[in-house]
Amino acid sequence: MFTGIIQALGSIKTKVAYDKGAVFSFTATNFDFSSIAIGDSIAVNGVCLTAVEVGSDFFTADVSQETLDCSIFSQLEQGAAVNLEKALRLNQGIDGHLVSGHVDGIAQVSEQISEGESTRFKINAPDNLVKYIARKGSVCINGVSLTVNSIVGNTFDLNIVPHTLSVTTLGELTIGDQVNLEVDIIARHLEQLLNNKES
Repeated sequence: MFTGIIQALGSIKTKVAYDKGAVFSFTATNFDFSSIAIGDSIAVNGVCLTAVEVGSDFFTADVSQETLDCSIFSQLEQGAAVNLEKALRLNQGIDGHLVSGHVDGIAQVSEQISEGESTRFKINAPDNLVKYIARKGSVCINGVSLTVNSIVGNTFDLNIVPHTLSVTTLGELTIGDQVNLEVDIIARHLEQLLNNKES
């Protein structure tokens, strides 16, 4: 489990594709790799990955074909910037919202508007995920916990402050870019409960 509060901006050190998957290594200059052990979970652009090798300035993880299919990982190449967050500890405060690290799908930036020092993004969500997105609710974009300003049809608005733009990959987004989207897990569980009740 994660919070959507990014701890470091890293990059892809290596990428090795193979049949039905890939192996990625990630590095960062301001990330505490000494506290990572093999088997630990780390969110990379919002995707929960398991460390299979850890060095002084990198960790390596296997990425399954399922993850490649439902996230933007298939588009990422060596050198690409990524958002990093270690798994939530029980004694840690939650400044964002509860994030599972299980990306629900890929969304797309449709508009980018400067509003003072902040930037408003309009994001187009897949048809099957719109019902889980609510005004003033939470979403996770590339691993970043954000609040939905409004939603009309399949498009929702996010207002992103300068600090978030500077310490995450969101500052690099442009119109047409695709992003990892995780919807609120509480909304998903409520739907499951209601469906079971009706049946």
